Amino acid sequence: MPADGALSIGDLAAGAGTTVKTVRFYSDRGLLPEASRSGGGHRRYGPEAPARLRTIRALRSLGVPVPEIGRLLDRGDTLEAVVARRLDDLGTELAALRWREAALRALQDGAPEQLAERLELIGAVSVPPSTSALAHYWRRVLPVRLSARLRAAVTERAVPQPSADPTADQVLAFARIHALATAATDRCLVSHRPVTAAHPDLLYDGLHEAYHLVDAALRAGRAPGPGEALDCYVAAHARDGGTRDSPAFRRALTVRLAAADHPVMSRYWQLAGELTPDLTLGGADSWLREALTASTAAG
Repeated sequence: MPADGALSIGDLAAGAGTTVKTVRFYSDRGLLPEASRSGGGHRRYGPEAPARLRTIRALRSLGVPVPEIGRLLDRGDTLEAVVARRLDDLGTELAALRWREAALRALQDGAPEQLAERLELIGAVSVPPSTSALAHYWRRVLPVRLSARLRAAVTERAVPQPSADPTADQVLAFARIHALATAATDRCLVSHRPVTAAHPDLLYDGLHEAYHLVDAALRAGRAPGPGEALDCYVAAHARDGGTRDSPAFRRALTVRLAAADHPVMSRYWQLAGELTPDLTLGGADSWLREALTASTAAG
């Protein structure tokens, strides 16, 4: 070692248990600045270089990208921030791996004649999966004049989030609901609105309240039938139509809702129900419509 304490690239590599090629790589990217050059043009590193190299290698072993290490070493970033970002990145990477594993199992479990269809469905979904196609579908389905507040509230509940640790069946269900929403949007098959509303905010505010009441009824173990949830549901439709609840209105509403049924929407809610343990908006609406049918039959 020279008298000034400078280290050759070979000394630095040997002391760190790595190769000259590795040291040169980090040096060329500015992570290990040279202190000087020898008379023969060879790199020389200062006494702080070994500790700096150990830090670089430790961070690289954790998968921290080289540019982020550079910002940290130059004090343009903090170790806490780097660690937090790496944990976020790992979460995304692990979610992608779990999704891919479940997707492969879905292919493995399928009958030979199902493989091509399943591969096409699953291959159309990004990894990790995005719900943007489903959200876009609901932006097209909901009434144009619905307020931003209610539009966001409905979309949040209507769009099922993919599981962080999905089963093969959940991967297939998400791939199918993604394909359904994409096709309905791309082919302009969005004339099937959940309900036709003259006063969207009045209607959807009432429906939102009614669906919460269904949650409570189900937790109490009540079957579809007369009660606060049904009254709230019917009142919302009556307000939207500028009328009042009555036996005649309930009979007419039963017929109108049955006529508004659409196979795309029915299939959407069936698939959504496979993706979440929670009550979907479609499930709540079905409970209320069953209660409405029962109440009109009894009347």
